[in-house]
Amino acid sequence: MKIYADNAATTPVTPEILEVLIPCLTENYGNPSSIYTLGMNALRTIEKARAQCAKAIGAKTNEIYFTGSGTEADNWAVKETARRLRRTKGKTGIITTNFEHHAILHTCEALEKEGFTVKYLPVDSEGYIKADDVKNAIDDNTAIVTIMYANNEIGTILPIGEIGAVCREKGVVFHTDAVQAIGNVPIDVVKQNIDMMSVSGHKIHAPKGVGFLYSKNGLTLDRFIHGGAQERGRRAGTENTAGIAALGEAITIACEGIEERFAKITPMRDKLIKELSKIPASRLNGGAGSANKPRLPGNVNMSFIGIEGESLLLNLDIAGISASSGSACTSGSLDPSHVLLALGLPHEIAHGSLRLSINEYNTDEEIDYIVKVVPEVCAKIRAMSPLWEELTKGQSGWERFAPLLSPIA
Repeated sequence: MKIYADNAATTPVTPEILEVLIPCLTENYGNPSSIYTLGMNALRTIEKARAQCAKAIGAKTNEIYFTGSGTEADNWAVKETARRLRRTKGKTGIITTNFEHHAILHTCEALEKEGFTVKYLPVDSEGYIKADDVKNAIDDNTAIVTIMYANNEIGTILPIGEIGAVCREKGVVFHTDAVQAIGNVPIDVVKQNIDMMSVSGHKIHAPKGVGFLYSKNGLTLDRFIHGGAQERGRRAGTENTAGIAALGEAITIACEGIEERFAKITPMRDKLIKELSKIPASRLNGGAGSANKPRLPGNVNMSFIGIEGESLLLNLDIAGISASSGSACTSGSLDPSHVLLALGLPHEIAHGSLRLSINEYNTDEEIDYIVKVVPEVCAKIRAMSPLWEELTKGQSGWERFAPLLSPIA
């Protein structure tokens, strides 16, 4: 059996999206900047997708700017907004959290080298912050607040509407990275007081290499790439018509099907959590999915003491299960996840993490197979592990980590 359980990293292009994508590569391939029919048809395709993206998040069509990725959208929003507000108002402060995607963290680090100051708000042991945490951090020097909508590793959903209201009250620009949230939770940028938002296509079955930045009208958006007049003069480069068309269709399907998808995926997620939490010395990372501790419907992140994440992934791959131990952008690193360390976990727990991210194409049979195989693999690895042998002996045993383990473990 082959099971793909890494949808938070990327998703396959589905047949419905291919029906939109392929004609743009084979028939409707004109340059959208050309005035002849083939070019104008491509332009109309792009504008249709722009309208689809706007409708999906409650925005206006002219507030959508297509990009090459969610990472590019993050860079554009944070860098250019920060630089503009330093230039026009002398503000150099940025507020974010300590468990953001590296697209934000590395952007902030780059801006620190330019003289900006960054406040990295800590999250609690389950990966949440409160709107009051943001409110208390904002001062007269704050230029922009950038906080992710949902965490890509542990699936926690943050109170974006409340944070947006705080930023609006304080007159501070609010940006959110919604790459993981789009299609999983309803988003209304107006009601939630979101000024800027980043989205990526390949998380919702569009191809890689396309995303968009929402930027509220009235908020100056500086040019990010020079060399042409595309995207209303702000991002030069011949448009990726096929990718943009696919993104428009994908976001429409994803956002119109949120309730149905949630109803199907959530029980499978909860079964994974319940069964994998029976493994000794295990921990669920992130909230359990309650109203007070919401998490993405398809996200399960577990830690198993005495197990190296890389060994776990390789053994699962042999068994036919594709999963991850954290963000795909850093999966080549042997360091523990910065997200899990931000929760306050010691290396012994953070190193042995497993992220399973499922979607509507996964089946109950696949979930049954996962909950059968993962405990077997964990037992196999621990049987060969000097670390586990050490942790099961004497006063240095894993029981000292008991307060950090899942209550249901």
